[in-house]
Amino acid sequence: MNYKILDVKEQLLEENDILAASNRKALQRNGTLLINLMGSPGAGKTSVLLRLIAALKEEYKIGVLEADVDSDVDAKAVSDAGAKAVQLHTGGLCHMDAAMTAQGLEALGLAGLDLVFLENVGNLVCPAEFDVGADLRMMILSVPEGDDKPLKYPLMFTVSDLMLVNKIDTAPIFDFDFEAAVSRARACNPKIRVFPVSAKTGAGFEDLAACLRAALAERRPKP
Repeated sequence: MNYKILDVKEQLLEENDILAASNRKALQRNGTLLINLMGSPGAGKTSVLLRLIAALKEEYKIGVLEADVDSDVDAKAVSDAGAKAVQLHTGGLCHMDAAMTAQGLEALGLAGLDLVFLENVGNLVCPAEFDVGADLRMMILSVPEGDDKPLKYPLMFTVSDLMLVNKIDTAPIFDFDFEAAVSRARACNPKIRVFPVSAKTGAGFEDLAACLRAALAERRPKP
């Protein structure tokens, strides 16, 4: 055999993991919690963020990294809601990686920030593969998408710490089996925490906000 085979994806992921660990250490030193928010286009990522910002902004300083192929619509929305925001254009890439996240965090500036959300590119595949250095991975499954998504995109549910079932107010309209969705997600990840929510009505956000407060309390230095 007169040629070599290189697994470039494996090397790429190894390099990414090193950078992700560096991001995580920088966040820990600053006492900042980073949440990687993932989900399909239209799942309600920005709407969920706006609800969380409203619930937490009086208690914590919040920053948001908005990742999109183009436009600054979402960054303007979260900025108007009271969060410090940076828009990241991925130039066609379907995910954020650790290097891009580091650039975003540097532009955002961690000083004084308690909580940073990374709204990842809308996609249930690529974002699940790349560790960005987040403390929590939070994914959204919206009711209209169907309860079979954990079967089709198992890695996303495997790596996520929190699963939000958004648009729960539309459940009577769609053929969505909540218990089946939860069961399928927990077959991928028995430890995944599930929160049924509605970004439209605000249902379920009290419990979700309490979960994030607990995570922030763990991150803050003990007196």
